[in-house]
Amino acid sequence: MIALRGLTKRYGAVTAVDNLSIDIAPGRVTGFLGPNGAGKSTTMRMILGLDRPSAGTARVGGRPYTTLRYSLREVGALLDAKAAHPGRTARNHLRAMARSNGIAAGRVDEVLASVGLTEVAGKRAGTYSLGMGQRLGIAGALLGDPPVLMFDEPVNGLDPDGVRWVRQLMRSLAAEGRTVFVSSHLMSEMQLTADHLVVIGKGRLIADAPITEVIAGSSLTAVRVRGPEPAGLAALRDRLAGHGAQVESAAGGLVVTGVTVEEVGDLAHQLGVHLHELSTREASLEQAYMELTADSVEYAAPAPNGRVA
Repeated sequence: MIALRGLTKRYGAVTAVDNLSIDIAPGRVTGFLGPNGAGKSTTMRMILGLDRPSAGTARVGGRPYTTLRYSLREVGALLDAKAAHPGRTARNHLRAMARSNGIAAGRVDEVLASVGLTEVAGKRAGTYSLGMGQRLGIAGALLGDPPVLMFDEPVNGLDPDGVRWVRQLMRSLAAEGRTVFVSSHLMSEMQLTADHLVVIGKGRLIADAPITEVIAGSSLTAVRVRGPEPAGLAALRDRLAGHGAQVESAAGGLVVTGVTVEEVGDLAHQLGVHLHELSTREASLEQAYMELTADSVEYAAPAPNGRVA
């Protein structure tokens, strides 16, 4: 469990993280989303004791990270794929980490095998590609077999097979009951990986909810209704509008937002309206995310038509 309470970080007049209070629970993958400059990396650095909060607290398993005697056994983290000394081999890099935390040397070869680096373990880390560096960073995070894992953009530089491997790894770690906290800008991948989302913008909390709720809350998530009776559909449209839904006519039916598919079905049943289709047209996570963060983007580039995107 990671618990943040009133976590705040200021750099002079700039507030990078603003009164953030969240719980990152075990047994699920929690995605950490936000525009560039939103405060995601700063938040992760404060959790790991690399930056000191201006106010508030960050606890891992009920304790500050800096008080953990053997931190790698409690928390595994990948924040920078190039953090390894470039002159050390991957194996020696991990051996040094293991020795500093009282971890058996045999564990090094286990994690190298688990991330697919056994054959290149004798090469210097400075010769690794970005994708290989990510795998080495993940190996370091797994080294102490910790209950809490944090990853900042773990699929950067990976090919499609590597991206799928990371997805499966995250989900398997969560299935074992571990706390898995993952930051990423790849919405399509996060939609396949995360169970829960924390979204921040300009340092402030925007959403803390299951991914299904975040997507369902998008204005682009709608209920599609079709039926053979125009009069019945008109009556249903009027009743839905009376319930505060937004209803638009569309090719032989209705598109409804602001209510659930169950609510539409119940109203149709009450009115005796014969339906041929009652389905949910779900927004993508990217669409839901863009709506949530529309007012929080600090570095917006002009769109091709000259307007700001």
